[in-house]
Amino acid sequence: MATGTDPEAPAAAAAPAARGVHHASRAAIAARHLRRDRWWLTPAATAAGLLAFVAYSTWRAFAGDHYYAAPYVSPFYSPCLAANCVDMNGGADWQLVGSWWRLSPALLILIFPLGFRLTCYYYRKAYYRGFWASPPACAVPEPHARYSGETRFPLILQNVHRYFFYFAVLVAGVLTFDAVLAFRDERGAWGHMGLGTLVLLANIVLIWAYTLSCHSCRHIVGGRLRTFSKHPVRYRMWGWVSALNARHMLLAWASLVSVAVADLYVYLVSSGAFADPRLF
Repeated sequence: MATGTDPEAPAAAAAPAARGVHHASRAAIAARHLRRDRWWLTPAATAAGLLAFVAYSTWRAFAGDHYYAAPYVSPFYSPCLAANCVDMNGGADWQLVGSWWRLSPALLILIFPLGFRLTCYYYRKAYYRGFWASPPACAVPEPHARYSGETRFPLILQNVHRYFFYFAVLVAGVLTFDAVLAFRDERGAWGHMGLGTLVLLANIVLIWAYTLSCHSCRHIVGGRLRTFSKHPVRYRMWGWVSALNARHMLLAWASLVSVAVADLYVYLVSSGAFADPRLF
């Protein structure tokens, strides 16, 4: 009977058990991954695009000016609920609702669309990969030793996405109203159409497409149904939403760009950088 002890046993016992791709049950591959393509381009481009939007929207949110050029109002500032909102020539007067708010109106409004996008399933994937490398790409293991998903604070708060969806619908409704008012001229007469009208129209179409392509919307329309044949109307609506949902990523980026472009256009016209070309 052996009476000695293995000198390497204490070191082995003290060493932490391997996890993830380095677990004993996984293939023993020395390389961190076997991808030979430029897999890092996608997360890098995603991070750059999101950072660019964050930088621009932060500047515009704190600016508090040049968000109205009759008849156009920036989507960052609508509805204008602050006490210091500019006179919008007979437009919807929201100042009574937010007469207590004296900071930039955008800081009060952007909470809702920002919350909707931050908790969006696609945007979660985008910034998890782009900023946290969790994971950085398919078939590329993440550098983190432990993974708890969205079961702990603060990521468990991502579950409020379904509630932000309802606020997003309300905001989209207000922006639709603004797009309709863009058919008036600076005196309030109907029959006007400028380049800004088309910019706001394109923006609201993309915002509605992105909002309705949301996974929460798809569940609201067709979820919790046992038999589609008994609910033909909801089934048809579910089919439409599912078609949009298949393009959720594209619509997420398109609407993000369009809302920034719409705000920038109103800013340039309001600041006098150029005059809005009138089509008729």
